[in-house]
Amino acid sequence: MHVLGIDVGGTKTVCLLADEEGRVIASAREEGANLQGVGELALEKVLHSVMEKTLADTHVVPSAICLGIAGVDRAADEAVVRSVMKRIGYKAKILVVNDALIALQAGIGHEPGIVIVAGTGSIAYGRNPRGEAARAGGWGYVLGDEGSGYWIGRLALRAVVRHADGRGRPTSLTPRLLAHFGAERAAELIQKVYHEELSPAAIASLAHYVQEARDEGDVVAVGILNRAADELITAAAAVMARLELADETFSFVLAGGMFYAVPWLCDQLKLLLPSLAEHSRIMRLEDDPAVGAVQLAIAELHGGARVPVYRPNATSSFTSAAPPPRPPTPRGFSWPSNSAGSPTACSVLRRGGRRSASTTSSFDCTPRAGPISRGRTR
Repeated sequence: MHVLGIDVGGTKTVCLLADEEGRVIASAREEGANLQGVGELALEKVLHSVMEKTLADTHVVPSAICLGIAGVDRAADEAVVRSVMKRIGYKAKILVVNDALIALQAGIGHEPGIVIVAGTGSIAYGRNPRGEAARAGGWGYVLGDEGSGYWIGRLALRAVVRHADGRGRPTSLTPRLLAHFGAERAAELIQKVYHEELSPAAIASLAHYVQEARDEGDVVAVGILNRAADELITAAAAVMARLELADETFSFVLAGGMFYAVPWLCDQLKLLLPSLAEHSRIMRLEDDPAVGAVQLAIAELHGGARVPVYRPNATSSFTSAAPPPRPPTPRGFSWPSNSAGSPTACSVLRRGGRRSASTTSSFDCTPRAGPISRGRTR
């Protein structure tokens, strides 16, 4: 018997055909198809194409299929995907999960841990030893996705137009992004961004320019990436608190294309995450997340995969008069508060070899003071 493991992200879709031992026989790729971003029909088109490509000339009929899909995490989402698979016509056991779970599975199997996904979008997702799950982020590019490639690329574009207006600092992101779009002036970005209907993935592709500018000492780029790291750490801390993992031995798994396109982000998280939990370890996912989908499909084939059950969201247990408790505070890290008293993102800077925190306006990506943090690998 054989299985299909499919990872459907915002940028790309990967399908693996494997035998019962997990050995990959064939694979194929397609464009991304986040359900909330592209809709049901586009998802169906991508899934049909990628499975047909994978199975072409193999004469194999899969017995189980696991789909890890960005933007899928509710019963209604699962029903949509199952309806899509029914129309496509594969008569196999179907398991539908969020793409963050298959990334965690690919990294550490069934062990407790937290995966921080930073691709086109972003999410932190975790599982504790009791089989309970929690998540933070993953709200999509309009409501959230802080620290993602789209979020970084959007802030880079905003920095360019602020520079053009005289509302922001001069930045080397301006010539980089103008050259990318073949534009001579910032005003031409209006046509490029709005009338050419850039996809979130296209905006996420700008993130590597922020890394390049940061490497050359551009303070605006430094500020953007500091904020990105802070947002991802904040999400991980929230998941860890909800799952009560602070005193447990577990792993942080860094997954997603941004940890390759923006390597400083990977280094910075490896530097700061140990402050959240002294018994944690940090690893960057090297395998494709679709490997995790293969593992879950095999488990589903042999009696059922173990899918963690979400713990109730903290907000379901608190009224507006009693905000949820803050996650643990890393050493040298402070939580600024919004009007409700809940934690907000802060910028962690390096000043004289010591971390300090400063609140950063959502419209100003420039760090307030301090030399550039190069980070290091743990």
